[in-house]
Amino acid sequence: MGKKVVFVLMIMVIAVVSPLVIHANEQVSVKNHQTKSMNRTLLSLPDQMARFTFDSGYHFSYPEDGVRGVYVTGNSAGGERFNSLLELVNHSELNAMVIDIKDDFGHLTYRPEEDSPFFGISKKYIGDTEKLLKTLEKNNIYPIARVVVFKDTQLANERPELSFTENGQVWKNGRGESFVNPFVKEVWEYNVDIAKEAAKMGFKEIQFDYVRFPEGFERRDEQLDYQLGEYTDGDNKVKRRVQAVTDFVAYAKEELSSFDVDVSVDIFGYSATIEEAPGIGQNFSKISENVDVISSMIYPSHWTPYFGIDKPDLYPYELTSEYAKVENKVLDKLENRPTSRPWIQDFTASWLGKGNYKKYGKEEVEAQIRALHEHGIQEFLLWNASNRYTEGVNYKP
Repeated sequence: MGKKVVFVLMIMVIAVVSPLVIHANEQVSVKNHQTKSMNRTLLSLPDQMARFTFDSGYHFSYPEDGVRGVYVTGNSAGGERFNSLLELVNHSELNAMVIDIKDDFGHLTYRPEEDSPFFGISKKYIGDTEKLLKTLEKNNIYPIARVVVFKDTQLANERPELSFTENGQVWKNGRGESFVNPFVKEVWEYNVDIAKEAAKMGFKEIQFDYVRFPEGFERRDEQLDYQLGEYTDGDNKVKRRVQAVTDFVAYAKEELSSFDVDVSVDIFGYSATIEEAPGIGQNFSKISENVDVISSMIYPSHWTPYFGIDKPDLYPYELTSEYAKVENKVLDKLENRPTSRPWIQDFTASWLGKGNYKKYGKEEVEAQIRALHEHGIQEFLLWNASNRYTEGVNYKP
């Protein structure tokens, strides 16, 4: 009889305590994933059950007829230029913005909370990220966060051991820019943590740029000092670099899988035309297999004579068309074909010199779009570093 009483009491205690423990755990989970801008609940389930999906509270739908977007710097997103860009998108067939969240220097373009590990690298270009996302939501503009990865002068100078050094000094390229090391997983984690913050903000896609080693790295890898991390096996240095870059992309995709965001990567267009870029570590097929969207940078001005075209900048339609043929062949071989969304040119490359460039305007932009469309590529992004885009363009041929 006594044993039965003890057993009953134990059952009663478990019945009372268990809900309290569960509730306490839920409170901790909620507390750890709240921000001042909004309340967000993060439900973490056991591995054998469905994984949680983060909900930012915003509602953005992927454009039914494809993404057609413009590049927006942090300064533009947080300044007066934003109003003119908003008007451009609202009065055209454009429907998306790619906004710098971590820029080409390694700075965040907004101020996180003061206790954030990224507060020290932040600039207040975008004064109110919540207002920005609400404006994009109200105007049905698809938000894409650009995160520059391995070109990062800020982190390289702060943590030289994560970079490439020469004679004890952080190495710089001809433009005074420094890179951090793709072999080092701490660098991966650093950038993916920033990407997660962008996802929590409400961005629906994380676009990683500069996912590569410095240009021409194959000519200087012997003179620079740097860590190899876990990539010490094998004598083929090209394969080793390709593996590190590919592994980063796969890691980022997996880490962001619970945030209901697409993952895209910017990549040199010429990498689709060769097996792999020897110095920078980009293999077009391998990267494409690990992303939702692949965005080749195919600006005519950035090609040397190619596809039988001596001066590519003078022939935007022909260059774009020839590239699209090659890319389609490569992507068609993949089991999981990503969406193709190339970067196209809306700027004039006067630095090429007289006779090698032309002024880009309505006709030239439309020529690139038409060439893509004719090869079944419906999506594209417009690049202009100053964010001044041609007016009156028909973005849906």
